[in-house]
Amino acid sequence: MISDQEILTQLPFVLSGTNFDFLGERYEGKVRDNYVVGKRRVLVTTDRLSCFDRVVTTVPFKGQVLNDLARFWFEKVVQIAPNHVLESPHPNVLIGREAQVLPIEVVVREYLAGSAWRDYVEGKPVSGVVLPKGMRVSERLQTPIVTPSTKAERGTHDEPISEAEVLSRGIVAPALWEQMRETALKLFAFGREEVARRGLILVDTKYEFGIVDGELLLVDEIHTLDSSRFWKASSYAERFERGELPEMLDKEPVRQWLLAQGFKGDGKIPEFSAEKRVEISRHYIDAYELVTGQAFVWNKGEVTSAVEAALRRWVASTAN
Repeated sequence: MISDQEILTQLPFVLSGTNFDFLGERYEGKVRDNYVVGKRRVLVTTDRLSCFDRVVTTVPFKGQVLNDLARFWFEKVVQIAPNHVLESPHPNVLIGREAQVLPIEVVVREYLAGSAWRDYVEGKPVSGVVLPKGMRVSERLQTPIVTPSTKAERGTHDEPISEAEVLSRGIVAPALWEQMRETALKLFAFGREEVARRGLILVDTKYEFGIVDGELLLVDEIHTLDSSRFWKASSYAERFERGELPEMLDKEPVRQWLLAQGFKGDGKIPEFSAEKRVEISRHYIDAYELVTGQAFVWNKGEVTSAVEAALRRWVASTAN
């Protein structure tokens, strides 16, 4: 198992971003750097950590954890939903088919947590869904609900939107939306059952879809610690009855820490000490092993040059 000291020594080598001119124009998401090479999309998962739609710090090994998790799940769900993934030439990189990404994130929730809870206590519907009165934070819903959100433009926040608005605004056609909705619910059901075998609860998650040659594909990421909430099942009921938050495997503890500093997404970002960044890295690595049931094999040392070398080899191989 990787030690905290080994994590600490990785701080100078975090992958904060890329600028690979040989791949062409770069689009920078909150966590991933994207390049389009012909009909292929190169996704480089950096070590950037985003909360409230802001990049707040970098965390050693976070990019590899997310990329490894995404590959783990993409392979498992391929019979439920075809996806864009073709290969992974480096632990921080996925190569996928270039898709027309649909401008809606399909969020599935089974528990009242996160932004849904924050909307609920303010008396707002959750993406158009009116929940019963008197619910408590972390409470399980009667059935999973679909709560879409619009994909944020650079510098803006994701915005919740109701299913009715998705259709009335013509964001996607009704038949396509129904296919996205049903696929998301199937993926959620599979993920919930898969992690339950390892003593975990899949609380909520988001899915993104794209179109390639008329086919709906799952794109971006799936069931990662940035796109999903996971709780430990063994302590959930007892902690809920005591009014305590569940034991969390996702990045919600970071959100809660930021909220405690008075940060909600606007203004100056609180300072993350080296110890705090190591703590977050440990949290991600431990969570990876719990979610997958596999040991995390870390890729230590200089990351940026290793990613560049791997992608140069990939470019050369595609030219042959």
